[in-house]
Amino acid sequence: MTTINSVPPAMSDAPVAEPPARFHDLLAAEWIKMWSLRSTPWTIALTILFVIGSAAAAALADYKNFEGSGASMRQPPDFLPFDAYPPAGYMTLMLVAGSVGAITVASEYSSGLIGTTTVAVPARGSVVLAKAAVTAGVWTAVGTAVSTGSFLVSQAILNGRHAGVPITHSGVLRALVASALLAPVCALVGLGLGVLIRHSAATMVTSVFTLLMLPTIFSQNKRWSADVNHAMVVTAWKRLVQNWPPDPESLGYTATVTGSWIVYAVWPLVAVVLALVVVRRRDV
Repeated sequence: MTTINSVPPAMSDAPVAEPPARFHDLLAAEWIKMWSLRSTPWTIALTILFVIGSAAAAALADYKNFEGSGASMRQPPDFLPFDAYPPAGYMTLMLVAGSVGAITVASEYSSGLIGTTTVAVPARGSVVLAKAAVTAGVWTAVGTAVSTGSFLVSQAILNGRHAGVPITHSGVLRALVASALLAPVCALVGLGLGVLIRHSAATMVTSVFTLLMLPTIFSQNKRWSADVNHAMVVTAWKRLVQNWPPDPESLGYTATVTGSWIVYAVWPLVAVVLALVVVRRRDV
């Protein structure tokens, strides 16, 4: 009589559970995604050159205006914030940072790569947080380089008329920090819009409209309209860069420094929180 013994399945046939992705792995993956695009370093380099160049152009204009006017001989000289941080250059920085932040997410939806990402990492919230962390880190570095470079270049030019100021001058540090943080704030807003809209072109248009065009609709002559205007990122940046007190005889309402810092904190925080809620509640 022959006994047939049951043979246990080979160990190689048993499914092998993959360990869950660690957060630093997600950070590395998002870092590779960002820099794998050839347009990323070119976009960042050209943006830095343009913004610092706009500061040089603004400072050169005042350099010529000071010639023979005696204004350059003031002791001590005044800090000229919109020479160091001209609105044209920094609004361009807002546009680029917001658009690149939007593309960071929207391009994955457009290409279908987001499906592969969510299969590899089912924890969608962790993916969004990794994207936000990498985006914030990169654009904080860019903003710091641009802000510092704009200040140093503009003051070097103005020193030719004895109108430059050191970094310890009143109002300089606040303007420098506000201008450095402007880039990551706008990039995170764009990223949040990318998760909400998921279409590259529509997200970029919405980002530009929200950051740059929407504030112009609201004036500062009526209280409710001024409150909405002061809640916008570009208005908060202008107030933080401005180093003179509000005119008490002005007919319009003026934003406060404290309120402007709060605006800086609330916009990216709300954008990331909304992105986390949306990405967990709807399908890819």
